[in-house]
Amino acid sequence: MDNCLFCKIINKELPASIVFEDELVMAFRDIHPVAPEHILIVPKKHIPDLTALTPDDQALIGHIHLVAIEVAKKAGIADKGFRLVINCKEDGGQVIYHVHFHLLGGRQMRGLG
Repeated sequence: MDNCLFCKIINKELPASIVFEDELVMAFRDIHPVAPEHILIVPKKHIPDLTALTPDDQALIGHIHLVAIEVAKKAGIADKGFRLVINCKEDGGQVIYHVHFHLLGGRQMRGLG
């Protein structure tokens, strides 16, 4: 997508503090963190939001979860715990329309049981 901020980061057209990258995903630090560790995990395939996922994306989404664990370990937050958040569309708080996962940690998370 030409106007997608995350696609531009993935294509290295915009700078980012990358903490992980493989052939399927990229993880980089959020520029507006809400926790001491706030890392975005983004598939390299442009998928606008969760409702656009297809059965063909099942392995990719599973891979992202395994990457989240690896990134959490590297960030030193895996042992104490972390939160993985996905926003979907306007009412769900999505701002950038490219599926992405917020890995949050480094402090006590409140709410949501």
